[in-house]
Amino acid sequence: MTAYRDHDEDDDWDDAADAADIGDDTDEEPMVPCPYCRREILEDAPRCPYCERYISAEDHSARPKPLWIVATALICLGVAIWWVFTAF
Repeated sequence: MTAYRDHDEDDDWDDAADAADIGDDTDEEPMVPCPYCRREILEDAPRCPYCERYISAEDHSARPKPLWIVATALICLGVAIWWVFTAF
């Protein structure tokens, strides 16, 4: 008993139909150029895989906190630690 099938015996392969399918791009996703590096990327990509820049402003990660918020949090933390050590 043979575990494989020989494709040469009774297959009805149509080489002309196979050749026509090679140029058919209907299954591929649309490509557009990256606005920064101009390489072809997927149309729905949030970030370019080559230059790693975000395509639109909505896709950017959150900005870092402003310095005054960080400074205020550190001052409050310092006051709380000082209060705990002086109270006991």
